[in-house]
Amino acid sequence: MENKLIVSPSPHIHSGDSIPKNMYGVLIALIPAFLLSLYVFGLDALILTLASILFCVVFEYFISKFILKSEPTISDGSAIITGVLLAFNVPSNLPIWILAIGALAAIGIGKMSFGGLGKNIFNPALVGRIFLLISFPAQMTTWPAPVLESATDAISSATVLSQLNLSSALPTLSSMFVGTESGSLGETSAIALLLGLIYMLWKKIITWHIPISILVTVAIFTAILYIFDPQPQYNPIIHLASGGLMLGAIFMATDYVTSPLTKKGMVIYGFFIGIITVCIRLWGAYPEGVSFAIVLMNGFTPLINYYTTPKRFGEKQKNG
Repeated sequence: MENKLIVSPSPHIHSGDSIPKNMYGVLIALIPAFLLSLYVFGLDALILTLASILFCVVFEYFISKFILKSEPTISDGSAIITGVLLAFNVPSNLPIWILAIGALAAIGIGKMSFGGLGKNIFNPALVGRIFLLISFPAQMTTWPAPVLESATDAISSATVLSQLNLSSALPTLSSMFVGTESGSLGETSAIALLLGLIYMLWKKIITWHIPISILVTVAIFTAILYIFDPQPQYNPIIHLASGGLMLGAIFMATDYVTSPLTKKGMVIYGFFIGIITVCIRLWGAYPEGVSFAIVLMNGFTPLINYYTTPKRFGEKQKNG
């Protein structure tokens, strides 16, 4: 008898949608943040983003074709998203050759070493970012001043979270929400990222459970600390509006492959990402903790799925 059963790896989309359609939907949602990065960082933002996309697409093609001996899947848009998100997680003055190494780590280690889309355990863009942060800490933490504030982009400037740790004078909340402060390309504007969230919720590309649970957890956790000790480093609004929290919560923690399948699991996943992020920001060695929090919880996703997936009819109760 002819075998009619077709088994494919995640992400499994049970609707009229397709993987490419949803991937390109995410790219549309990233447009506001990209346009804002062009306004704040100028031509460097465009060059870095295009280079990152090119590196990720080329590396995926060659690894698929010549190492894995499989049909390249670059047309599904996932490599493009990885390239954009990797660029959004680095400073605008990062040398291109370092970005190429990050792209190779993201695609080669974070994605293709597991077999490609649907088989990777960790978010590829975050694997690339963490690899670069550990390998090139000076270059990854040297932030150029926005070009709209300076005649040259060679002047270094501290991010909001760095200023918190140094007890420096903080920028206004409006500048943090609009995104005219130093930082990685895609993390500076909370408003631009929220527009992307609204679009993806409207198009049902993602659900609210992961991003909202992360943001609410961070807000409540820091608010409790702020009540007992009203210092700027505990201000929940500053934590929500600064750093890579919005970018991570909206575009990377929600990755189809590396996030839980059930709504209950998504909320648990988001809760712990929020808690870990705040702990690293306030008491860790790095001023930013979103990337580490998401990658850490990526590793727990199979366990979360195991304990939150509803029992099928007739299935025995899971032990533990």
